[in-house]
This record gives sequence, C-alpha cells and structure tokens, in this order.
Amino acid sequence: MSIFRQKNTSLDKTEMKRHLKLVDLIFLGLGSMVGTGIFTITGIGAAQYAGPALTLSIIFSAIAIGIFALFYAEFASRIPANGGAYSYIYATLGEFPAWLAGWMIILEFLFAVSSVASGWGAYLKGLLLTYGITLPGAINGTFNPEKGHYIDLLPVLVMVLVTAIVLMDSKKAMRFNSVLVILKFSALALFIILGVFFLKPSNWTPFSPFGWGSPIGGQSGILAGASIMFFAFLGFESISTAVDEVREPQKTVPRGITLSLMIVTAIYMLVTLVLTGMVQYSKLNVSDAVAFALRSVGLGWAGDYVSIVAILTLITVCISMTYGLSRMIYSISRDGLLPQMFSQVTPKSRVPRNATLLSGFGAMIFAGMVPLASLAEFVNITTLSYLMLLAVAIIVLRHQKGLPKEGEFRMPLVPILPIVAIVICFIFMIQYQWQTWIAFLIALLVGILIYFVYGYRHSTLHKGDNNNLSSTT
Repeated sequence: MSIFRQKNTSLDKTEMKRHLKLVDLIFLGLGSMVGTGIFTITGIGAAQYAGPALTLSIIFSAIAIGIFALFYAEFASRIPANGGAYSYIYATLGEFPAWLAGWMIILEFLFAVSSVASGWGAYLKGLLLTYGITLPGAINGTFNPEKGHYIDLLPVLVMVLVTAIVLMDSKKAMRFNSVLVILKFSALALFIILGVFFLKPSNWTPFSPFGWGSPIGGQSGILAGASIMFFAFLGFESISTAVDEVREPQKTVPRGITLSLMIVTAIYMLVTLVLTGMVQYSKLNVSDAVAFALRSVGLGWAGDYVSIVAILTLITVCISMTYGLSRMIYSISRDGLLPQMFSQVTPKSRVPRNATLLSGFGAMIFAGMVPLASLAEFVNITTLSYLMLLAVAIIVLRHQKGLPKEGEFRMPLVPILPIVAIVICFIFMIQYQWQTWIAFLIALLVGILIYFVYGYRHSTLHKGDNNNLSSTT
C-alpha cells in the first residue's frame, strides 16, 4: 500500500450521458473565462499595474495558460477521464498528489464562484441604487453585527438560481449558458465598435508607465500585471471536467480548450487596447471599467447596456464554474476520497445531484457571509500550485507511456515546456502577499489532514488492496 498508488483510468465507466459537442465546450470555456476579468480586472490592471502595456501582460498570461492548455490537450486525448488535472495526476504521480491537486481545484472553483456571486450582487446593488432602491442593512452585507449586517442576500439568491440551473440536464444547462454568452459578446462587440470612434492615441503614451517590474515580489509592472491577468483566464480547465459527458472526448476536449483560449485571448487584447485608448489608464481604477469608458465619452445608453449585460455575464461564470466544481467533487467521491454520496447521479437526467448541491450551498455560505474582495490572489495561488504538479505529471506520462499514439494530441518540447511552465508558475506565485501564502499553507494543511483522516482509508484503491490481500491469505 502506498500514498502514491496509481489509478488505471481506462477502467472508469461513466454513468452520465455523452451528449456534449465541441460548440458546447467552447461556450463552457467562454462562459468561465469571459466575465469579471474583462469587465473589471482589465481596468484595475491598467490603472494599478501596467498601463496600456497590460496588453503585453495579457499575452504573457495567455502564453502561460496556453502551455497548460497543451498539457490538458495531451492528457485529455490519452487519459479521457473525468476530473481534469486530478485524474491526470492520479494516473501518473499517484493518489496523494492527485488528492492535493483535487483539493486545490475544489478551493479554486469554490472561492471563484463565491467571489463572482458577490460581484454580481455588487453590480446589481449599484444598478438598483441608480433608481433609489436600497436593501435593508441586515441583508445587505456580509456578516458584521457591528454594522448591522448579517448576510448578503443577493449573492445567496443568485447561487440558488445557478444551482437550480446546474441541476438540470447538462445539455439544457449548457444551452442556457450559451444564450447568456452570446448576449455577453454582443455587449463586448458594441463596446469595441463604438470605442474605435473615440480612440485617442495620446492615451497610449506612455505605453508602459510602470516598466517590466520585478520578477520577484513586484507590486507593479508588466510581470505583476500578468500575474493578475492570470486570474482572468481561470475556468478554462472546467472543459476537461466535462469529459464524461462529451462525445469523442479524445478529439473534442483538446479542440474545445484550444479554440476557447484563442478566442478569449483575442477578445481581452482588443478590449484592453480600446479601453486604454478611450480613457487615460490612470482613470480606469473602477469596478465597471468598460461601462465607465463608454459613459466617459458620452455614451451613457451603451454604458447602461454593458452594465446590465455584465450582471448577466457573471451568472454565466457562476454556471460554468459551479458545473466544473460539482463534476470535480463527483470524480473525487467516485474514487472514495470523499464520501460516496457525492458520486450519486439522478436516475433521469444523470446529474450528480448531491455534488451540485454541496457546490451551490458552499458558495452560498462564502458569498453571503464572508467578504471576498481580496480572494483573487488566493484563487490564483491554489491554481498555480496544482498546475505545477500537472507540469511534472506530463513529464512522467511521457516516461511511463512514451509518445502519444496516432490520433492522440502530442504536446511539443517535452520536458522543456513543462520546466518553463513550472518557472512561470513560481514567478507568478512569488508576486503575491505573505497573507496569501499563509492562507494557502493553512488550506494545504487542511487538505493533507482530510486525506490521512478519511481519504486514504476509504479510497477505492485501498479497498482493492485489502480485497487482494484477503484473497491471498
């Protein structure tokens, strides 16, 4: 018996329907990635970190994410198992590293969904305030009795809606998500088309007011901007968690990841160029940068439209990431590392109901009771930690199984690119504050404790080892 025992994922059989196509995966990826990053972080990133050179930060972040997308593409074609990085690491590095990766993915998705739900509530409160509508103090803020706040009700309500949507047949949930994604793109297209007529080249000077920044602990500059914009791309891995419901996953999942990432990168660069061309970068330190830019040039009606669409947009991010979170919990539960009740699926729609309810309920608690304004760094550091494990796993995969077979995706330059990816992750991680590192280490210790108290003994591989031992005695 060993904490590094490996799982043969080829033996996995799904109980869910394989009915998702390439277009469903692309919209799932776009729904996850195009949200708070493009409507909020682009403005803050330009104002505080990189100025107009944030476009270069986006390129660096996209390159980093692109390398990991190649990892996912090869793994998805060679190990088409639900759970994404968790399952890939389980099949190569073993159970304990896989659990740590799965635990970090759960935290990433949980806190990302919670923070987006809180952001949705803030946007809606701002819109209501323009019409003179305010909620009672008791239900208008996270838990703080001194200020008369006990729960932030709006984020809780949106998570009730999102959970109900994700509990539907996955095809229906993806259709609803796709409609909202199309609406979101209409707002971005409107912004780009109108913004072109209000560009001032002088706003792009100086292009890089903060310079490159420091590779170690930089508080501003292009590199620091890249570490922040990394958050904007999170969610692309939700595509790989849908593999049990995808037709021809070996081909469809790599294509879905690659195409959605290319589309998102192009959109982020265009929006950032137009944004910093319309408004001087130092004025963009606002939570509604895109709408603010339109209003600043006298296009108030367009700004209002973007604000309304942004509210709906955040719902698509919540849907996509709650979907990914519930499938991750389902996968880990199926392996016995979490209670088996979370791997049960509904008889008719074949949806992991208990895992979805847990995801939604957890997000409701954090969004409604805990202030999440500073959690972007925590979400990033948990993501970077398991991506480093994934980089090691791709090297081990090549060592164990050799090159991909004909028809399987082949990542170039192994082990060079994985080593580069590890270095990039490390550079991004050391940009963050010490408080973020303390929170990360505490979360890591909690995860280790859960594994040794529950996961190790209840693992399906552990039970298999005991059965084999009993049969030989």
